[in-house]
Amino acid sequence: MRRLMNILRLGRKELWSLWRDPMMLVLIVYAFTASVYTAATAMPETLHNAPIAIVDEDQSPLSARIASAFYPPHFTRPRMITLGEMDTGMDNGEFTFALNIPPNFQRDVLAGRQPEIQLNIDATRMSQAFTGNGHVQQVVMGEIDEFVRRYRAPTELPVDLALRARFNPSLEKSWFGGIFEIINSVAMLSLILTGAALIREREHGTIEHLLVMPVTPGEIMISKIWSMGLVVLLASALSLVLVVRGLLQVPIEGSIPLFMCGAALCLYAMTSLGIYMATLARSMPQFGLLLMLTLMPLNVLSGGLTPRESMPELVQNVMLIAPTTHFVELGQAILFRGAGLDVVWKPFLALLVIGSVLFALSLKRFRRTISQMA
Repeated sequence: MRRLMNILRLGRKELWSLWRDPMMLVLIVYAFTASVYTAATAMPETLHNAPIAIVDEDQSPLSARIASAFYPPHFTRPRMITLGEMDTGMDNGEFTFALNIPPNFQRDVLAGRQPEIQLNIDATRMSQAFTGNGHVQQVVMGEIDEFVRRYRAPTELPVDLALRARFNPSLEKSWFGGIFEIINSVAMLSLILTGAALIREREHGTIEHLLVMPVTPGEIMISKIWSMGLVVLLASALSLVLVVRGLLQVPIEGSIPLFMCGAALCLYAMTSLGIYMATLARSMPQFGLLLMLTLMPLNVLSGGLTPRESMPELVQNVMLIAPTTHFVELGQAILFRGAGLDVVWKPFLALLVIGSVLFALSLKRFRRTISQMA
């Protein structure tokens, strides 16, 4: 009971220290509000309002039909220009695509010849250039095919392919951006808050005060873990309910309490890792450099941005020891697919094992650091 009271009092001290740190409070509020909202809404379609210009040297019904096939939201209204204006406009960045329809194009098409259409692309706009290249070709070839057949009707195929998008029927990208940002913020802040709390005590000299008190290194470490973890857990729950479900109108299929249990296990592992990193760093700048080396691989290779199946097998196997890999797996399963504990028990167990190992390593390192300071 005495040890439990020590842990509670030390944790309350950590919460009070955090409350008196305005920069950390601003970071927490921003990470779970504005950052989540912008991550969801700042993900427009890859091909959205792409500027296009058309040089119509044919002035035929077919060329007019091709020009009218480009319209918002994928493209802006086509800008009709002359051949002399095409290179100048591309150099000035006025449009991404410039389509040149040569003279006698319709006559050559109806005669069975193979006329060429020149498509100029501003490749400095990489995402639009890559996606728009195939889209423009598809639009042009579709209009030519329908013009030659003289009627607009789908081609009869021997197989009818019925497409059904599950969990996100409208393929809305904001659904994924907001939830992944919460997962990312949980991992980031759990490292920052626990590591900064330990380094702040070392820099302010309060760690020496703790050494003369009747508390053990384990009690000090557990108090930092539960207090900082509680702050991140409450902030993520509020963000999930108020920002994702309320403001962004993203439907949550699964159980939020079950997701919070998974988040608590992830916090258990990540806060332990944050303390371990804080014992390695001598100052906040060093800790910041360690964060850059740690957070970037965890975010990029955990499976949230790209599927793990598309990564090299070696990377997939190595990332199995990362807590964020299993947290992303259970988060997507619960929040998107409505999975229960019978489905996500494996990532839960993996987080418990990884967290226990990280806690043991961090406690050993923390005790060694404390003994050296004593």
